[in-house]
Amino acid sequence: MDFFLDQNNLIFLFVAIASGVMLMLPNLLKGGAKTVTVQQAVQMANQQQGLFLDVRSSEAFKTGSIPQARNLPAADVQAKLSSLPKDKPIIVVCDKGRESARIAASLRKQGYDQAVSLNEGLNGWVQGGMLLSKKH
Repeated sequence: MDFFLDQNNLIFLFVAIASGVMLMLPNLLKGGAKTVTVQQAVQMANQQQGLFLDVRSSEAFKTGSIPQARNLPAADVQAKLSSLPKDKPIIVVCDKGRESARIAASLRKQGYDQAVSLNEGLNGWVQGGMLLSKKH
């Protein structure tokens, strides 16, 4: 018990707990969704006919998106589940990867076993040196 009463040990304990929380935070924010890198996503699209599902608003989609991506705003995903393939990978994309992680986790719970989230979303796509297409 004296270990916890010593001020130096309390600081050490606090730093250890804070470090653990910081290490776990990215996984907690993903909500249990499986994420893939840009390279993995491209491989899934090319080799397994994966679908890029952009869940941003229609307006954001028109300003720039992954080529061949399908736009289905986040608010409409549940209503249009039947239009999504269950037998192919679905790579869910948003701006930063948070919304897409939530949606990918939800899709997986509903039987879309190959639903994944693009790590860091469209920002990660651009940082990975990939091009965007503009829809009109």
